[in-house]
Amino acid sequence: MINHNNCGLCRIDIENLSVENRGDIIIHDINITLHCGELTAIIGKNGAGKTTLLQAILGERPHNGKITFKSHDDAAIKAPKIGYVPQQLVFDKSTPVSVSDFMLSTKTKRPLWLGAKKQDINNIKALLATLGCEYLLNRPLGNLSGGEIQKVMLLTALDPMPDLLILDEPVSGVDAVGLDMFYKKITSVRDTYHIAIILVSHDLNLIKKYADKAVLIDKTVIKQGETKEVFSSNEFKTSFGYTEEV
Repeated sequence: MINHNNCGLCRIDIENLSVENRGDIIIHDINITLHCGELTAIIGKNGAGKTTLLQAILGERPHNGKITFKSHDDAAIKAPKIGYVPQQLVFDKSTPVSVSDFMLSTKTKRPLWLGAKKQDINNIKALLATLGCEYLLNRPLGNLSGGEIQKVMLLTALDPMPDLLILDEPVSGVDAVGLDMFYKKITSVRDTYHIAIILVSHDLNLIKKYADKAVLIDKTVIKQGETKEVFSSNEFKTSFGYTEEV
């Protein structure tokens, strides 16, 4: 079951962030402030450095500069809870692991061979029901479609409720009905629990519909602000060849 967040996080300050690979500069001079209660979209053409930026925030990529998580009293948060939904889940599809096994493994140290507690199973079933996919409970993970896996990944990332949710192209393989349900879930979580959400997506129509803020990058930040402001900017036109009305 999703737990309420105490909203200890106020903002994430990213200052002078840069990432290099064998002397090549991947991204540089990234300065962004991300606020809780907002969905911020990171946009840019292919190769702009979007995934590299996410990896740095997740602590998976060495970087220069500072990433600081701040509470409402401006104190640093040393161990923020981060939920992450990747583009795809890489695993051995022949492994006989059910959806319930997978979701339980991220929440308890109890060995799966001892069996699950009934309350834990009921909680997972209720969680799956929030995206209309409780029927997946006992299905082998390897038998799921891409869209079904992404729903399971989102719900796993939201339990326990994180301070920051990172979504990296999270809806590959999700059909139109599932897509709408997926983003309504994210919007509801943002509004109810006031968490910070970062979204990377090539679907600019979805970003127009759901994002509060947008950050346009091309190795560095070239425009940021309200989604409407960014989409109608000259910088957006230079990157994508046209401007968008929001």
